Amino acid sequence: MGVAIRVAGEGDRGRVVQLLDEAFRDDPVSGWVFPDAAHRRDRHPRLMAVFADIVFAGGRVDITEDGTACALWLSVPADDDHADEEGPVQLREAVDPDNVRVELVGRLTAGIHPAGRAHEYLWMIAVAPEHQGEGLGSALVRSVLDRCDQEGVPAYLEASNERSRALYERLGFGHTGRPLDLPEGPRMWPMWREPRAGSAAGA
Repeated sequence: MGVAIRVAGEGDRGRVVQLLDEAFRDDPVSGWVFPDAAHRRDRHPRLMAVFADIVFAGGRVDITEDGTACALWLSVPADDDHADEEGPVQLREAVDPDNVRVELVGRLTAGIHPAGRAHEYLWMIAVAPEHQGEGLGSALVRSVLDRCDQEGVPAYLEASNERSRALYERLGFGHTGRPLDLPEGPRMWPMWREPRAGSAAGA
């Protein structure tokens, strides 16, 4: 299936935040961070906006030409140890100051992030609910994995639910280390993909 993909610009910010909010509002991790549904509807868009701004500033946001799906990527250098003590605190203060789980999820995911090798980090991928199951997520990820294969760069992500975990396994990601069990909450799976020499990601 041919899916037109381009790099998102600042003018796409609103749509990217909307996609992230719609796709992740009922995700197990979002439900753990914001257990109360009404509170989640209020604060979840703020969290997604902060995530989008971080990647717009320092990474790459890919979006389908029709605006139905997007993927947020960061290029992580080999010497990045993810030991940002202030980042999770600032995130909580910006999004939901009294909610320690906003800070905790940032600290815990940073704690399992692999160090020592440069890699592409798929932070989030979002598909509009009415377009899920159409292969848009796979197309977005493959477009970057093809480049990873050409350049010999591995890729990393944390799957936050069983459906996305299965998708990433089909795309060549394998589990690395132990799963992350959020306190009294859901499981997240750190996944790593080595570049495929001499073959395309979709082959």
